[in-house]
Parts: sequence; C-alpha cells; structure tokens
Amino acid sequence: MDRLTEMQIYVAVAESEGFAAAARRLGISPPVATRAVADLEARLGVRLLNRTTRYVRVTDAGQRYLEDARRVLVAADEADEAAIGINTEPRGHLTVTAPVLFGRIYVMPGIVDYLQRFPATEVSALFVDRVVNLLEEGVDVALRIGELGDSSFKALRVGSVRRVLCASPDYLARNGLPANPEALTNHPIIVATNLGTNIEWRFMQDDKPFTVRIKPRLSVTSNDSAIEAAARGLGITRVMSYQVAPELESGKLKIVLSEFEPAPVPIHILHREGRYAATKIRSFIDLMAERLRANKSLN
Repeated sequence: MDRLTEMQIYVAVAESEGFAAAARRLGISPPVATRAVADLEARLGVRLLNRTTRYVRVTDAGQRYLEDARRVLVAADEADEAAIGINTEPRGHLTVTAPVLFGRIYVMPGIVDYLQRFPATEVSALFVDRVVNLLEEGVDVALRIGELGDSSFKALRVGSVRRVLCASPDYLARNGLPANPEALTNHPIIVATNLGTNIEWRFMQDDKPFTVRIKPRLSVTSNDSAIEAAARGLGITRVMSYQVAPELESGKLKIVLSEFEPAPVPIHILHREGRYAATKIRSFIDLMAERLRANKSLN
C-alpha cells in the first residue's frame, strides 16, 4: 500500500475515532484499515493511536502526524485537481443535511440552483431534526441552527434567527396583546414538543435572563402544526423566526413581546474538509452562503 493511501486511512481513522467508521467513510473493510495503520506505525516506528475495545484516540505523536498528513493530502488533492482541470467544473456526489423545515424553505431552493448550474453534480439531501454526525453518516455539508460546540469541522456563519412569540391578528383582536411574558399564563399556548405538559420559556429583560413556566393548551409534534393552529386563531406559539417568515410576510401571524426575546441564534454552514475543500463542496458553500446572507428573514 502506498504512503498516501496509508495517510488517507490514518486521517480517516483519527477523525472518526474508530476503524469501522473510517472504513465506511472510505469504502473499504475494517481489516484493511486496521492493517494500513499498523503498517504505517511499523514503518514510522512510533505509536500513532491508542486502542481499546471502546475507542480509538490519537497519541501526542499521532496528533502531530495527523496535522502533517492532512496538509500532505490537501496538497496532493490540489495537484490532482490542477492537473485534470477539475477546478473549472464541480462534479460528483454531495450529501447535505439541514433541519426539516429550514431545509425545505431555504436549503432546497439552493440545492436546485446548484444542480442547475453544475450539471455534472448529484445531491443527496438529509433533512432531519437531529444533529447528524458528518463523519459516521458520510455527510459533506451541514447547515446548523444554534451555538456550535468545539469541533474540528470548518464553520461559516451565514445568518441568525430569533425565537419569536406569534399569534394571528384575529386572536389578538379578540384577546388583546400580552403585556409581558408572565401574562402568557392567561392565554392559550401552543407548543411543538414531546417533552411533557409543563415547559419553561426563557426571556430576557435588561440583559438578564428569566423563565416563565408554560402550561400548553395544545401540544403537537411538529412546528408546522403549531404554526397552523396559531394562524387559525387558537392562541400563541413560539417558534424560530424563519419558520414563520411566510406567515409574517402575508400577515397571517404577528410577533408579540419582541422586546423580551432572548439573543438571536446563529446559523452556520459546516463541512469536514480543510481549507482547500473539493470544488463541489466549495461551490455549494459559496452558493448557499450568498443566498442565505441575502435573505432578510435570516439577517
């Protein structure tokens, strides 16, 4: 096995923290991955990974080698791309993930635009309301809403959204505006949750957070259903601002208590490639970043 292939397998194992996950990522068998790393360690005369039955972790020497190996692989990929002219035309398969409603409203139009611009590409879209493991599930690009934890992934901030309370104009005309968050206890509340019947909503006042315990009149399992119930005049719901952008624009819903909203939540594009990501990934990120940053509902 050549040195570049050994490096590629080692990087995948180190990033995935496991031989099986790395093998799935590379399309090889776990024994091949195990043997490649063992041969690499034997050739170098140094242990790169600590292995147990439960996990695989890089050693100090392995961490240094990982950083160097990434740079070598990036340089090799760039040389290949330059030689075959791949930089002029994105091609190949791309897997993208995003939350369900955000994906449908904002990401899917970008995917269609991308596919129409670059006919040599294919896209698999994974729209789910859970945090997808990019490495284990073979995802190239993720759109995430919320604060990011520590990660080796590259992240590009492209906007932000608010947690908003909203109700229909008809409901507000019949029941009046709540004067403050505590007054919500006098209004029918609609929530999209499966966490129980009593929940707490967080608010801000004078830069200080506080919570109000909410007893819902209606609990549903999807934001779409909560928004529909609010638009029909049942009561007040709380969702992300992007989720009700069409209803706010059309006048079906109005925001209330905006002065008590918590801080906006950031939107990021994540990818697991280095600075010089493959052309298909760079092109998609550039397109989506331009579209999302230009959207007034997200900025």
